Amino acid sequence: MSTINTRVSTVVTNFENFSNWEDKYKAIINLGKDLETLPEEFRLESNKVKGCQSQVWLHAELEGDKVIFKADSDAAIVKGIIALLLSVYSDATPDEILATKPDFLETIGLRQHLSMSRANGLSSMVKQISVYALAFKTKLSLGL
Repeated sequence: MSTINTRVSTVVTNFENFSNWEDKYKAIINLGKDLETLPEEFRLESNKVKGCQSQVWLHAELEGDKVIFKADSDAAIVKGIIALLLSVYSDATPDEILATKPDFLETIGLRQHLSMSRANGLSSMVKQISVYALAFKTKLSLGL
C-alpha cells in the first residue's frame, strides 16, 4: 500500500506548492496534456463514465495483480482530473484502490473549486474506478 500512499502524498505536496487556484487549474490541465492518448478501440460507449457532463472514457485492464487504467476526455480540465486520478490509482492492486479513499481531493481543495456538474462527474469517475477495482478483486479471488 505504500506505493499508492506515496502517490497520494506526492499529489498533495505538489498542490501545496501552488499559491492560487488559477495555478492549480493550469497544473491539472497540464496533467491532461501529458496523459497518454487513449487508443480508438477503447473509446466505446461501454467505457464512458456515466454522470459526466463531458465525455470521459475509462478503460481498465488487470496486469498480474495490478489494475492499469487508461482514460481520455473531450474537455481539457476533465482530462486533467482523470489524469490526476490515474496518477494515484493506476498500477495498484484492487485492494489498494479500494482502501484508498479519495480524501486527497478535499485536501488539495479540488472538489470545492469545481462546479456542481464537474463535482458530480468527479464522483462518477471515482466510483467507476472503484467498480473496476471491485470487479478485478472478485476475478482474482476466484482465480480467473
